[in-house]
Amino acid sequence: MLVKAIKTRPFIPPKDDLLSGLTESFFGFDLKENSIIAVTSKVVSIWQGRCLKVDGKINKDELIKKEADLYLEREETPENYAMLTVKDNILIPTAGIDESNAKGYFILWPEKPYLAAKKLHEFFLEKYNIKNLGIIITDSHCTPLRTGTMGMSIAYYGFYPLRDYRNKKDIFGRELKMSQLNLVDSLAVLAVLNMGEGKEQTPIAVIEDVGDIKFGKFDFLKTNPLNIKIKDDIYWPLLKGVKWKRGNKK
Repeated sequence: MLVKAIKTRPFIPPKDDLLSGLTESFFGFDLKENSIIAVTSKVVSIWQGRCLKVDGKINKDELIKKEADLYLEREETPENYAMLTVKDNILIPTAGIDESNAKGYFILWPEKPYLAAKKLHEFFLEKYNIKNLGIIITDSHCTPLRTGTMGMSIAYYGFYPLRDYRNKKDIFGRELKMSQLNLVDSLAVLAVLNMGEGKEQTPIAVIEDVGDIKFGKFDFLKTNPLNIKIKDDIYWPLLKGVKWKRGNKK
């Protein structure tokens, strides 16, 4: 497996043309069949104009409540450090709102990220005349009981996100009952590791030679095989024990 971070020009809030920037950055690049392209959510949000000026008029906590599906008040977290939220079926601090590399703006998560991933998929297929390609829109998150951030996917398109081991046998012949490998988040971790978190200016990564992956135009806008209903999640005993409030997201 090979992961290549792609240098781009800066994408400037509150709105910038991602597709022209991608055209410039991929000029002369040999994009191969069966590759995965990871794009950080921040440049997708700037492409959509999902940026609000930090000017003292916007209360960040109220903005978080507006963007979140569920949220905990700031005083519920240690040292009031951040607001914990659930947005788009993902447990994430601050509803994904970020101020790093933002030039004085609040950058919100992309609107309809799966549709954005589909548009990027269509752009690359037409531009490079290839048949099989995956798109992942990435962000960083923190893992409970671990220091530091790591990559994750907030949307994807062009491939099936799971590798199913159920009903197959392990090396000792025991039949596997539940095992499914989360391909999309595993690849997002690799991509974000190579893209970096600071001023690297590499918000794109291309992953080649992924191996056993099922490409296709799956409709994740209707059914997402990666998502679990919150009450069916193994961590529901923990999630139900806190004072979640419903956000104002429409």
